[in-house]
Amino acid sequence: MSKVERKGKPEDATPLRRGWTTGACATAATKAALSALFTGSFPDPVSITLPKGERPAFALAREELIDNAATAAIIKDAGDDPDVTHGALIISTVRMGAPGSGIAFRAGNGVGTVTKPGLPVAAGEPAINPVPRQMMQEAVQTLCAEHGKAPDIEITLSVPDGEEMARHTWNPRLGIIGGISILGTTGIVHPFSCSAWIHSIHRGIDVCRANGLTHAIAATGSTSEDAANAIYHLPLEALLDMGDFAGGLLKYLRVHPIARLTLAGGFAKFTKLAQGAMDLHSGRSQVDLDWLSGQASTLGLNGAETEAVRNANTALEALEIATGKIDLPGHIAALAQKQALAILRGAPVDVEVLIFSRDGKLLGKAGSFRG
Repeated sequence: MSKVERKGKPEDATPLRRGWTTGACATAATKAALSALFTGSFPDPVSITLPKGERPAFALAREELIDNAATAAIIKDAGDDPDVTHGALIISTVRMGAPGSGIAFRAGNGVGTVTKPGLPVAAGEPAINPVPRQMMQEAVQTLCAEHGKAPDIEITLSVPDGEEMARHTWNPRLGIIGGISILGTTGIVHPFSCSAWIHSIHRGIDVCRANGLTHAIAATGSTSEDAANAIYHLPLEALLDMGDFAGGLLKYLRVHPIARLTLAGGFAKFTKLAQGAMDLHSGRSQVDLDWLSGQASTLGLNGAETEAVRNANTALEALEIATGKIDLPGHIAALAQKQALAILRGAPVDVEVLIFSRDGKLLGKAGSFRG
């Protein structure tokens, strides 16, 4: 269900239609193409299993079986999200690889290649993020097992006009060249409407208070929400879909307080909050690496390393430079907590900040509701 639906929408609200990530579309296209490579027939529609168990079906927009390779394509439907890749044709071509080569990914026309450090994919690799890779790998392994084939498969993803689409994203600044990235952590695009999302946050707070709950978790995404709730095991009504709207959450809590608030998110998002940003979306706030390098310097990072932080490609790369030398995540958590308390303006809300890695590992914290 969407952000609006999950917390209970008002009677006059119109639900926004969800869409599918490029990663989900690429997985479905890959599954269809590999099925055809093994059987000679393309499943249409083709169903896949998303990370949280949903099983959507996708209609094929293109299919081709020739020269020991199979190609399938799916048109990305981003729902009501204003996504630059809405309507893009996501193409997957699969062929058998050399024995023992395993599953290999290739960047075709319109899919970017990573050229700089600091991203979750190594330099030189196609810009296909870890979760889409895992989804495609699982689909390939399942099909290979069903047909008695070794999982030695080469997957080439292409997106016509992807290079032009990428010019309207952060890819050029991040050093991703040649096209778009294949993204997604849940497979689902939640429609991005500022007013609707903030409205759903407010309703979530109302529901939490109405149920007599005194502790809530507000997370920037599903990974941090799951990691934080693995600590506290709070009921669904206590999980607030903050997303990027820290300001919208905290301003409402100023008037409608909950006694204990755990803010959970990644290092980059909370670096923005620590800087004073209330909207953490990449299109409306950015990590100030000059500021971050200054913070690292105050913690004792040496001059060369501080300069490396200043010249880092991303906040993740800056964090990697500091790891093992200073507690940069803990420091950022403390500054983010201070900013949150400033927005609350003395409201009776005790705030804890937890910073998690992309795989849900706790990196830093400020405040504690345990021990």
